[in-house]
Amino acid sequence: MTELRNAKGVVRACMTTDEDQFPRCRGVPGAHGATAPAHDGSVSFTFTNVKPGRYAVALLHDENANGKADRALGMMPREGFGFSRDAKVRMGPPSFADAAVDIGAEDRGFTIRMRYML
Repeated sequence: MTELRNAKGVVRACMTTDEDQFPRCRGVPGAHGATAPAHDGSVSFTFTNVKPGRYAVALLHDENANGKADRALGMMPREGFGFSRDAKVRMGPPSFADAAVDIGAEDRGFTIRMRYML
């Protein structure tokens, strides 16, 4: 991922095939989750033992490391976020279909740009 605005907190990644749970990962069978310390600029994740399939990835720059996406006025994200395929955010997170990528047997890499609204 690119364009982290600072090195505060951690970056949380979620990679799932579950259309109904996206963009959440906690407790979702078969989902891949990871956390890494934030660094100015970019952070990389490597998921292992990923079965071929259609996945969507969601990222959260959890700047205060409290384990959740903080919001202003209950709606506007205070922290950075990003989605595979650079899926756009409108009145909430993108749909699974907008963020989905096909993962095969070969390694696959892609870049996700972080976005900040506040």
